[in-house]
Amino acid sequence: MTSKTKLLTANDLLRLHSEGVRGELIRGVLFQTMPTGQEHGAIAANLSFELLSYIRPRRLGLVTTSDSGVLLERDPDTVREPDVAFFSTSRGGAQPTTGYAEQSPDLVVEIVSPSDESERVAAKATMWLSYGVRLVWVVHPDARNVDVHRPGLPIETISEDGHLDGHDVLPGFSCPVSSIFGS
Repeated sequence: MTSKTKLLTANDLLRLHSEGVRGELIRGVLFQTMPTGQEHGAIAANLSFELLSYIRPRRLGLVTTSDSGVLLERDPDTVREPDVAFFSTSRGGAQPTTGYAEQSPDLVVEIVSPSDESERVAAKATMWLSYGVRLVWVVHPDARNVDVHRPGLPIETISEDGHLDGHDVLPGFSCPVSSIFGS
């Protein structure tokens, strides 16, 4: 990046999105993203369904999907798109905004796409934790398992025959990993 490169803002990203440009901002630099495919979308929908089925009747908060975005830093702006996110009522995140959320979610789900590199996805999970996210699930469609990231704890891998647990973020939530893959 040269000194003449204009950094984008979160508002610029919103405008670009309305023009059909999709991506994330990292410290003002646009990183365009491409559609991730039907399998990715089905997994995101299945996980959203499982989460909403638990969260809505209990009025625990808000579940969002990738296009909503989270503003993590300003000047220069960083806006990231989790595949699925949960914002708890107890932390003030239950009211949707017209722009990007300016509060970190409590739970983030990242679904590994065929073009993703394992190290990049692991780094993204670590990044989410550094911004106050309390639970990150990294879904691996090829391996049919989920890596669970929590602050200060080792990564736990849950196989397809196991269950996802909401831990202290969603106490009592449990979901068979097989159900997010449509099995």
